[in-house]
Amino acid sequence: MAMFSYKSRDRRGQQVSGKMEGTDPNQVASILLGRGLTPIEVKAIKETAEGLSLEILFRRPVTLDELVIFSRQMYSLMTAGIPVMRAISGLRDSASNPLMTKALVAVLEDLESGRTLSSALAKQPQVFSQIVVSLVHVGENTGQLDLAFDQLAKYLEREQETRKQIKAAMRYPTFVLLALVGAMVVLNIFVIPVFSQMFNKFGVELPWTTRTLLATSSFFVNYWPALLGATVISFAWVKRWMASDKGKLIWDRKKLRIPIVGSIIERALLARFGRSFSMMLTAGVPLLQGLSLVGDAVDNAFMKDRINNMGVGIRAGESLLRVGSNSELFNPLVLQMIAVGEETGQLEQMMTNMAEYYEREVDFDLKSLTAKIEPILIMIVAGMVLILALGIFTPMWDMMSAMKK
Repeated sequence: MAMFSYKSRDRRGQQVSGKMEGTDPNQVASILLGRGLTPIEVKAIKETAEGLSLEILFRRPVTLDELVIFSRQMYSLMTAGIPVMRAISGLRDSASNPLMTKALVAVLEDLESGRTLSSALAKQPQVFSQIVVSLVHVGENTGQLDLAFDQLAKYLEREQETRKQIKAAMRYPTFVLLALVGAMVVLNIFVIPVFSQMFNKFGVELPWTTRTLLATSSFFVNYWPALLGATVISFAWVKRWMASDKGKLIWDRKKLRIPIVGSIIERALLARFGRSFSMMLTAGVPLLQGLSLVGDAVDNAFMKDRINNMGVGIRAGESLLRVGSNSELFNPLVLQMIAVGEETGQLEQMMTNMAEYYEREVDFDLKSLTAKIEPILIMIVAGMVLILALGIFTPMWDMMSAMKK
């Protein structure tokens, strides 16, 4: 998919512009129509070197914590009857993140020029996602902007809690893997060369395991600048490839198939889908528009593509159950929830139930993650010890046997 810039008008006739991924201008225009926007102009954005500028590479992004605080503060200020412009002005002055400050300055300028808050937020996609914009837009239209920010804060807090659980579960295996890498570097650079000098001094015949260890150590010691350079270049290339449309799609599909953790990632994303979709429907966002918005919320190009295809099917007259089944994203139990939701007219409640189901699954898997990974880590450590024992101690035993004779 390519990146497109667009200009459109909302139902009030105010201009809304921004950027969006799509296969072609027609698809972007179709998504805009689904969001209640009338497209005026859609242009493909040519890739430039701007994305590699030092300012963009090293600027601190707006974190989920900061968005939660922003939403909570806006809810409190709106509930207290503070005007929107005054509330944004106060939050601008108290923001600690330069990117958030810059975005709120631009939002305030747009408000002063007569724009609505939702259209002003839409012009800052690096800070405010489409879900934020849509909820604020619904709140403006219903006269319940305070409730919109309250709903948004609760959604972001749940998302924040899920991310913290995943990070906590991955902390132990990550620490062990880093310790293993550090141990290998120390062994190859400092320990094995000492044994190499000793073996050369006695002139003993070395087994293939020892020769392999010594050759690996020699490579680390003599060619570490080239190895470091190759690692940096490879990392930069992989990061650039993953930032491309094709690379992101392939990587996002592959990481859902990673043993042990892939299924956890997939269910966490589906929980986010259910929670976001339920929030959209509860706020009164139309089905098609809500579906296109939650495609952006899942933050996975592969799942976003499947969700967009669901929107295409619904636009063609198919039921949500049918397109959900064709997407192959949901298990039979969740499909039954969707069917009941469509039949009873309580789809938003069924989406909440689906999100809670996946959240319970993720919570259970995260608690048992360490127990699943520990045997693998033990096998890796045992393999390293075995290789070192065969490579270092076998020739030493041969030397001791020769000395006794």
